[in-house]
Amino acid sequence: MLTYYVLLFVHYTGVILLVGNITVTAVWKVFANRTGDARIIAFGQRLVTGTDFGLTIPGIVLTMAGGYGVAFHMGYPLFEERWLIASQALFVIAGLIWLGILVPIQIRQAKIARGFENGGEVSDEYRTLSRRWITWGLISTVPMVAVLWLMVVKPA
Repeated sequence: MLTYYVLLFVHYTGVILLVGNITVTAVWKVFANRTGDARIIAFGQRLVTGTDFGLTIPGIVLTMAGGYGVAFHMGYPLFEERWLIASQALFVIAGLIWLGILVPIQIRQAKIARGFENGGEVSDEYRTLSRRWITWGLISTVPMVAVLWLMVVKPA
């Protein structure tokens, strides 16, 4: 039983890192942007990139390692129970949005932000990308919250 609890702990730790970071990052990025201060906005953008590598990616790895570890250890049918199928599909959808849309936007924003990190004008392109990032970030958060709900409720 110890293995089960260790794997469950790993899974929950990953979920906390992943869902916590994707929600909190959006909040403080919006507030940084609202200041209008180029230095604060650039700093916020650096944190988005840093926390994605430092928290989101480890959160994904731990969530998957712990979740699949529990499933295999306990013999859960990953492709028979609807909530497990739906959870995996929603996780993939969120991941595709993140990889296909959000990461490229973040890379572009990071390059632009380096140009105004010591002050200066925040470009319209950066602001447009920020709005796109927050919109798609919120869209990608919906399936993650749905997965969290399914994990807790485990509907038949």
